[in-house]
Amino acid sequence: MLYKIAHILRDNLSWLWNFIEWVNGLLFSLRYGKQLKAFRFTKVPKEYDIVPINNVEIEKLVGFFARQPKEAYTFFMPHGFDKKSIQRLQKNKSFLGFALLDKSNDKIAGYCFNRCFFHGLGFRGRMVDIDYRGKGLGTVMNIILNEVGFGIGLRLFETVSKDNVASYKSALSASNIRVMKEMPNNELYLEIMKD
Repeated sequence: MLYKIAHILRDNLSWLWNFIEWVNGLLFSLRYGKQLKAFRFTKVPKEYDIVPINNVEIEKLVGFFARQPKEAYTFFMPHGFDKKSIQRLQKNKSFLGFALLDKSNDKIAGYCFNRCFFHGLGFRGRMVDIDYRGKGLGTVMNIILNEVGFGIGLRLFETVSKDNVASYKSALSASNIRVMKEMPNNELYLEIMKD
């Protein structure tokens, strides 16, 4: 139910969604800010750096999204990908977004996030750059998102389409999952279980 309401607000009442996100960010920061400051990643492959999106140049992030093929957005539309939308996400304290940077060329190899709520829920998502597909980075980012989400005490969820084979396999291989609900369009609403 919360999932449906969030999508209705985001898609039809963006001003209200933005206000709710601001309030949620403030409350989330009050509840989880201390844990986030103390948190350190341990599961990042040595060839990559994981960088919070608020430490990545806006043009680099916008360029990453513009570079992806159209079909990459068939199943991935969690937010806008323009400069204004990305800037809003960079300022949102409850949106834990990260870029996976290739150390050899400083290129964004992947993008991932936990969209968090002050009452202890997080919804994860990720996108692998077209040039880095097939290297297991979707699974790596799921592990990273689990690490930070569970590390600060969240319950994690995700929606994934069975038609999006790579994302579906990545969700299964990186996590213990529980199917909460089968949704229209072959989508599954999953709870990510702590190991």
